[in-house]
Amino acid sequence: MSANQELQKRREHAVARGVGNATQRYAVRAQNAEIWDADGQRYIDFAGGIGVLNTGHRHPKVIAAIERQLAGFIHSCFQVMPYEPYIALAEKLNACAPIDGPAKSLLVITGAEAVENAVKIARLYTGRPGVIAFSGGFHGRTLLGMGLTGKVAPYKVGFGPFPADIYHARFPHAYHGVSVHDALDDIAHLFKYDIEPTRVAAILIEPVQGEGGFTVAPPEFMDALRALCDEHGIVLIADEVQCGFARTGLLFAMEHYDVTADLITVAKSIGGGLPLAGVVGRAHIMDAPAAGGLGGTYGGNPVACAAALAVFEAIEQENLLDCATALGERLRDFMEALQHETALGIGEIRGLGGMSAFELIVPGSGNTPDPDAAKALTVRAAELGLILLSCGVYANTIRVLVPLTVETTVFEEGLALLERALRAVRG
Repeated sequence: MSANQELQKRREHAVARGVGNATQRYAVRAQNAEIWDADGQRYIDFAGGIGVLNTGHRHPKVIAAIERQLAGFIHSCFQVMPYEPYIALAEKLNACAPIDGPAKSLLVITGAEAVENAVKIARLYTGRPGVIAFSGGFHGRTLLGMGLTGKVAPYKVGFGPFPADIYHARFPHAYHGVSVHDALDDIAHLFKYDIEPTRVAAILIEPVQGEGGFTVAPPEFMDALRALCDEHGIVLIADEVQCGFARTGLLFAMEHYDVTADLITVAKSIGGGLPLAGVVGRAHIMDAPAAGGLGGTYGGNPVACAAALAVFEAIEQENLLDCATALGERLRDFMEALQHETALGIGEIRGLGGMSAFELIVPGSGNTPDPDAAKALTVRAAELGLILLSCGVYANTIRVLVPLTVETTVFEEGLALLERALRAVRG
């Protein structure tokens, strides 16, 4: 029995079934965009820990920052005995985030926690209960996060009832027949039939959907949401848990738009691999909760904050914004060349900067989703030494979240493996 097989056997006996695994290969070592399993097999990592590793596995700046903080202290709880790394990171977020006017920040642990706190802040600030989210959106696995999430399987099946005063409109995606007008019409119908706008605290949107399939919110849609929020006193929350921290070619995905959000949630790649998340927003909104209304025992852990400050440094000093743009362009060119072969069944290729994906469709069908092919592709890719993830409302989208620090030769090797796997699946 191999080391991977032995670990899988132990996992089946010890770990809850509901925790899914994309592979049955167990990581023991990693560096930048490469990872090795318990059997010594090397893989190129196009998953990046589901968008956590924009600066790669074990970035030298992140490791050095962690080691420096470990030499001081690991934990005190910011609410008990505060510390400078939390303040320094909040200052950095406030200075960089595309927020109108003065900004303030809150640090927590997970993306779901960041989203929940953003909703708490919006509800307290407005004195209203309602939240509008969108189909395909993913906002976490807590009860409120699941309620806000716009995809049932596998996230919501059997876990209800969910919190009240949550409403969904369609996310615009022309490829699947939903126009900006359709999505805005859904909101108008919500205001007419379900909840008056004066009871809506927030509209929550991912500028680029993650689990929903890397679908980009059209600029005219974001403009319209901003106008609706301004008209009705609603807080606009941008969930940048997956699309933030240089992934789209700008530090924040909202920088691609002419309008700003009131609150932005951050997580995943902010910590360089350590658990860290937060909310950054307009100071007068962030200050709505009284002292004690926000916080958490581990929120803004000093080691994670030190790592995050190093992530900012790496993004700035290593031109990772340009790297994200270049990687996205190369991936799209590569996939467009394969798209011409009808038998490969490549549908829409989309994304923003280095947050790029493509759909697999039934060959010759137009755009009929082919989730079985997507699943088979991720399995075959792993067999060849490439870690890939699928996503999307129809589970037929292949997303690429390769570290932005990937060496060119490694990235090209990964693309070649992707093509080999795709041809094997379609062969």
